[in-house]
Amino acid sequence: MVATPSFTGNANPYGGGDPYADYRTADLPFTGLANLADRRLGAGVIAANDEFFAQRENLLVPEPAEFDPEHFGHKGKIMDGWETRRRRGASAERPWPTADDHDWALVRLGAPGVIRGIVVDTAHFRGNMPQAVSVEATAWEGAHGAPTPEELLSGSVKWTTLVPRTPVAGHAANGFEVTAEQRFTHLRVNQHPDGGIARLRVYGEVVPDPKWLAALGTVDVVALENGGAVEDASDRFYSPPANTINPGRSRKMDDGWETARRRDRGNDWIRYRLVADSQIRAVEIDTAYLKGNAAGWASLSVRSGEDGEWAEFLPRTRLQPDTNHRFVLDTPAVGTHVRIDVFPDGGFSRLRLFGSLTERGAASLAARHRELGG
Repeated sequence: MVATPSFTGNANPYGGGDPYADYRTADLPFTGLANLADRRLGAGVIAANDEFFAQRENLLVPEPAEFDPEHFGHKGKIMDGWETRRRRGASAERPWPTADDHDWALVRLGAPGVIRGIVVDTAHFRGNMPQAVSVEATAWEGAHGAPTPEELLSGSVKWTTLVPRTPVAGHAANGFEVTAEQRFTHLRVNQHPDGGIARLRVYGEVVPDPKWLAALGTVDVVALENGGAVEDASDRFYSPPANTINPGRSRKMDDGWETARRRDRGNDWIRYRLVADSQIRAVEIDTAYLKGNAAGWASLSVRSGEDGEWAEFLPRTRLQPDTNHRFVLDTPAVGTHVRIDVFPDGGFSRLRLFGSLTERGAASLAARHRELGG
């Protein structure tokens, strides 16, 4: 684990104006990956030992934390994050918490995977952030897929330290690179000895259960929850291209992908990596909520491997605004990567590629699953 970068000192008290004016952050190398702790993937904070001032569920809200200096409740200042009460010692002679005293929260990842980086965001917690944090992870392999908090805390579960106890700064995005090459399902987030954290982001790569995909048969082989990923895109001006493989239908315009307006003769595109070598038999391209800014036309191409040749399997096709377009392929498209080209610009909300893994794809996914401890 490496802190990236190292933050020192704490933010000044809020003095009015823009609450984010003195917020500390940096370019972190892993934030382009999927957030495995995204509520939209099914993540949840399933337990915490204390949430006196602010609820634990705020940790996973997708939007940045907000701050209202006038918002107070019966327990004190209302904060958009998870905040515990102040810890105390055992007696008047020893009023301070011990070195081991800490608060904790249990987080279920929305999709199991390999974690590459963690952001512990203390936005707006300036004098009430923890002194330090630590993060542990485990891969639940019990008889059922959803352990209770009591089972996770039973003492029989093996926890791997991803972030050792490390000082953090207030009102800052504290980033930590993770090097554990394992598949995890749950986290235990600790703050030492107490305090508040606004948001938790857990960046990595989804590693699905091969047995689950095999049991389903036909699946969306580019879906984020099944292990698909965006590798690159021509434009990220209005919204990230990874939105296009999120679960469910888009609920508003910025829940899809929209490019800046082109003024040249080119076109925009997204390149995806499928869960593994796959056979695609049906396609959905959804332009939901993109009414005056949907792409005009789209085409799809497939290739095998990083250096394979692109082969078009859906020719340039007219798209309608705010519409889900469905195509059944006469001949299955087989490969590991897919590229969508949109003409000339604009956007769409979701791409679904329905099919199944090839024998080679199923074997490679099973091998990786075993290597990562699955």
